[in-house]
Amino acid sequence: MDLGLKGKNAVVLGGTRGIGRAIAATLAGEGSNVAVCARNAEQVAATVAELKASGINATGGTVDVTDGAALKAWVEGAARELGGIDLLFANAGAMAQGHDPASWEQNFRLDVLGAVHAFDAARPFLEASGERSGDAAFVIISSISAAQADLASSYGPIKAALIHMAKGLARQYAKKKIRVNVVSPGTVYFRGGVWNMIEKNMPERYNDAMKRNPTGRMATPQEIANAAVFLASPVSGFTTGSNLVVDGAISNRVNF
Repeated sequence: MDLGLKGKNAVVLGGTRGIGRAIAATLAGEGSNVAVCARNAEQVAATVAELKASGINATGGTVDVTDGAALKAWVEGAARELGGIDLLFANAGAMAQGHDPASWEQNFRLDVLGAVHAFDAARPFLEASGERSGDAAFVIISSISAAQADLASSYGPIKAALIHMAKGLARQYAKKKIRVNVVSPGTVYFRGGVWNMIEKNMPERYNDAMKRNPTGRMATPQEIANAAVFLASPVSGFTTGSNLVVDGAISNRVNF
């Protein structure tokens, strides 16, 4: 299936590892130009080189997503370098699990305000894209933890806030031809990722998670990226305000 993404310009926050890198690589494979940001300069450089090798225009920046001014400046610079923004992906996440004030602040500043600042900076370019092509897109990566709680933690409520925000943005900007959707993964495994670290340091917790997965495995970053890129593509042009759960049925929630 041709997703209609050739020549589109995409910005990916947290685009050098795991889900974010898979999103960036998938977009490049579809012929989109891609800008990625992260805090690690070496990872940014390696990702940009890999993306350019696929024959598309790619750029990257070392950015602390919690620094709103720096993030906005980078997004605006990426738009100038790419020639606009058609697609925005908010994938950066703090992953703090505590209930202490520091964890709440860390998750809020990175996950929520990062998405807010990125959208604010990209909005004029997304509006221009929507007016020109009839379809621009903003995709946020959340988590199934948004709808379940085992212990008091800042992580789930922050992820829930992203879903709520996306719904409001989808309704508000529909007339501007900007679609806003969420992908909520379950457990995702990749080398150097959270579940890889849990496997090494907390094997009992890892084994319990594996037992709870009806499929007997965890998702790959590529499987989450496939969903995110599809939602951003013109092929999904009437889908907005949705929260797509990609969790291998590990959660028992029912959406209707």
